[in-house]
Amino acid sequence: MSDEPIVPTEPAPEPAPAPDPALQVAATEAVAKAEAAATRRRWINLGEFIAVAGLIIALLGLYLNWSDRREETADKQIASAKAERESARFDVRAVATANGAALMLQHDERHAIRDATVTFPTELGIGSKDTVADSIDRGWFDHALLKATDRRSGRLPVLIVLSYWDGDTPRTTRGIYDIGWKTEGGFPLGRTLKLESLRLHELGGDQKRLDAVWAAERPKG
Repeated sequence: MSDEPIVPTEPAPEPAPAPDPALQVAATEAVAKAEAAATRRRWINLGEFIAVAGLIIALLGLYLNWSDRREETADKQIASAKAERESARFDVRAVATANGAALMLQHDERHAIRDATVTFPTELGIGSKDTVADSIDRGWFDHALLKATDRRSGRLPVLIVLSYWDGDTPRTTRGIYDIGWKTEGGFPLGRTLKLESLRLHELGGDQKRLDAVWAAERPKG
């Protein structure tokens, strides 16, 4: 007899049971349904994103249109206000008569002159004069001016406050203006003052400012 140990033999494994066809079909359908549901969720999310993006774009378009209209309206209002100011503005102008005895104030079709007051420097002792027939007459101040200077030409600053019509609306403007003048003749017959022009010196002003302008520009000698 042999002395080798006897090794017990393991029984052969039993074969795996065959898969149930019904379970395989059910599992396949479950996977397909899950994938289909996931696909639908992705499409729904994409649709929601597109809808939200479209809404944002629409709102942005509305805002831009509103902003453009607001700017356009503001521009029109500014242009209208500017045109109204330009239309209402009246520039005081005058033309000397042929003999230089007066300056005739000018107006246009829209702006008719109502009245005007001309104020002279305090030093001349003339005070203020209201216009007659829209004119500035040399007789108001020629004696005082010729007494104040021996110059043959110069400028006399005056304050003019003028009321006028802007269509049917009464308005007022004021400013300091320079009356351009010269003299003719001399000894023994004396000098004669002739008025030549009226030019704006500055807008606004009062008696104090007028006297300061006269002090600075007063013809010496």
